[in-house]
Amino acid sequence: MTATGDANALGRYLRARRELIQPDEAWDQGSRRVPGLRREEVAFLAGISSDYYNRLEQGRDRNPSEQVLRSIARALQLDEEATAYLVGLAAPKSPRRKGPRKPERVGDGIRTLIGSWPLTPAYVHGKYMDVLAANRLAVALSPFNAPGRNGILAAFLEPEMQELHQDWEDMTARVVPYLRSIAGADIEDPRLVEIVGELSLRSERFRALWARQDVKHKSTGTSLLHHPQAGPLELHYEKLLVPGTDGQTLVTYHAQPGSASEERLRLLASMNAPDSVGGRQAAAGRSRTRGRSVP
Repeated sequence: MTATGDANALGRYLRARRELIQPDEAWDQGSRRVPGLRREEVAFLAGISSDYYNRLEQGRDRNPSEQVLRSIARALQLDEEATAYLVGLAAPKSPRRKGPRKPERVGDGIRTLIGSWPLTPAYVHGKYMDVLAANRLAVALSPFNAPGRNGILAAFLEPEMQELHQDWEDMTARVVPYLRSIAGADIEDPRLVEIVGELSLRSERFRALWARQDVKHKSTGTSLLHHPQAGPLELHYEKLLVPGTDGQTLVTYHAQPGSASEERLRLLASMNAPDSVGGRQAAAGRSRTRGRSVP
């Protein structure tokens, strides 16, 4: 499978999670030819018949009760977030609207807010990690934080991201479950299919991580960066859902007060401020073009 969805998304999720369970965690290992638990073992642990569980995994029964799904979730050792995702996969889907997608727009208040933070890199991404708005320092921190870019496409496909992120392996292992968590059970959304399809074709690491079907909305943590201008940075990030939007998220970064990273972040801000040498040159260039037409 190269993209996200097919008619048996529930079965694929069950199979992927079953194969990740180490047998000695829930069952005697014995002689095994397949990874993880067998179907009959999951059925036994969930208190349902093997035939019924087989029908679920094979897509021949797509209407299990929530009680059954939660029993299976316990057998598969899913946490609450992964359990909710499992239940969502089996829920009836609303008919999809036809026609072009409505453009995602960031409210003026949020734009003004992040623009007023000269020392705090901040940007807003949409439901599928398309960057919609960013302040000056966020773009200085990484050009892939600029509006019009997509965070997860950049993470896997841009070589500069591996150079910037000292923790690239950990970062990519976080961002895939994060994408699945914010996408939810709507795995047939055209934009999600487009993103996952491109990544599946071009990134072996993405394919391996997506196949695990991990779901985790990690909204706070630490990023270890090596910036070409500022040097090493240890920055703490926060991801906050914007109320009243369809999954828009405000992402901010900050350094520990008094740390070397804070000093380096201030230096980066000063180098990219409007009144810096580079900023003055850019402003002068804009001023010169205002008086003449652009072909």
